Amino acid sequence: MRWTVVLLVCLAGPLAFAQEGTLQADFRRERERVSDACGTFSVKAVPGCAVALFTDHPLHIAAGSMPPQNGFSLGAAFLTAKNIENWRLSWDVDAVGSFSGAWRAGGYMKLIHTPREPVRIVKPVVLQSGETPTTPAEKSPINLVHPYTVFNLYAQTISLNKLNFFGLGNDSTLAGASVFGMRETIVGGSVIKPVYEWSAIKKLNLALLGEINGRFVNLRGEHGQSFPSIETLYNDATAPGLSSQATFVQFGEGVRIKPGFGDRFQLNYLANYQQFFAPSSSRNSFQRWTLDLNHTFYLYGYTKSPPRNTDPTGPDRCAPSGQDCPEVPHTRNLSGSVGLRLLLSESMNSSTAAVPFYFQQTLGGSDINGAMSLGSYRDYRYRAPNLLLLQESFEHSLWGPFGVKFLADQGRVALTRGDVGFDHLKHSFAAGFTLRAGGFPMVSLMFAWAGSEGHHNIFNMNTSLLGGSTRPLLD
Repeated sequence: MRWTVVLLVCLAGPLAFAQEGTLQADFRRERERVSDACGTFSVKAVPGCAVALFTDHPLHIAAGSMPPQNGFSLGAAFLTAKNIENWRLSWDVDAVGSFSGAWRAGGYMKLIHTPREPVRIVKPVVLQSGETPTTPAEKSPINLVHPYTVFNLYAQTISLNKLNFFGLGNDSTLAGASVFGMRETIVGGSVIKPVYEWSAIKKLNLALLGEINGRFVNLRGEHGQSFPSIETLYNDATAPGLSSQATFVQFGEGVRIKPGFGDRFQLNYLANYQQFFAPSSSRNSFQRWTLDLNHTFYLYGYTKSPPRNTDPTGPDRCAPSGQDCPEVPHTRNLSGSVGLRLLLSESMNSSTAAVPFYFQQTLGGSDINGAMSLGSYRDYRYRAPNLLLLQESFEHSLWGPFGVKFLADQGRVALTRGDVGFDHLKHSFAAGFTLRAGGFPMVSLMFAWAGSEGHHNIFNMNTSLLGGSTRPLLD
């Protein structure tokens, strides 16, 4: 991992020089914390030592699953933060690599606008049966919600050595299996603007989303794999964009609402519209809209369930703000939830244009962003410009950070928008164990079955170390 250390030193050097005193103090405190956590060898000390090595700041070990078929990655992350008037700034530089030769490196900056007077929204706290408030503060609980505007700036390159391609459409077969490599660089930014100004929509917890990205993709054949290299089976007619890859400017606008209904039920709705422009090749330009509707029912009420915020909280998100990552819970209280999701995505292009196959979304196993769907099928199994997915889930705690999860999926892809519907749906079931430990991303070990092509074991360590709103999606 020599290249990882060199990259971090080169990128972090100017920042360290500018804030030498602060960084020296941060490193000293980190050494003390790591020494306390890892100074003695015992079985009981292992979890605490691991949390310190993987979540502390300003420097920690970065780990996570690369996109499917590209292995597990390790590397390093350097992060720091600074507060100025009305703004909270944080920077992150990380680089990881896997034994398969895949790697990812990037720099990320988050800017949070913090107005002087945060909006105060009063929310009742639901007490459990038999509990009574004991202090004046408990009698009049106030939950401070900060509707702050968040800007994200990033530059990231990822290189993947093995991505499966089985052809396009819902009727593709295993006989068409091939493999290719891809490198993608993304430079751009995004913004999340919560909207609380209008009293009529406060209960909707509404936010406006925006993004602009430059996307630079380079494909390559991969030989010596168990499947043929993609160019031996496909061409531009059957895999649009295979022979040459245009530079894209991608815009996106969206609306997200997260209304809650008491302490049991919550919605998380996202509507997004994206435009992919290829200035040098208009035949590759296209547009895409996505509707993602999530419904969650908490079995034991919100007070005993995981936080309603569905954005992942990783070590690069909680540490730079000056707050410690959440502690590993050790409780015998039960928590559980039942979820229902509907995902619908459709692409639009002119009669002379085609959506490049490497930007088409997939179903089967896990997709390029690590999201699991139709788990019993091969990774990236079904690919097309249009997609429909229904997903039912059940998750329940066992003890502390350990839990179990069950998924049922039904979905299909379509070459044309008119073919998207609820007929000819593929289906799959999956069950397994999950781990949520403080600032660590969720780890899952799932066994999927019931599809028409056998079963599939899926191990995944969530790669959203910077939070879901920071690291850009790859498709």
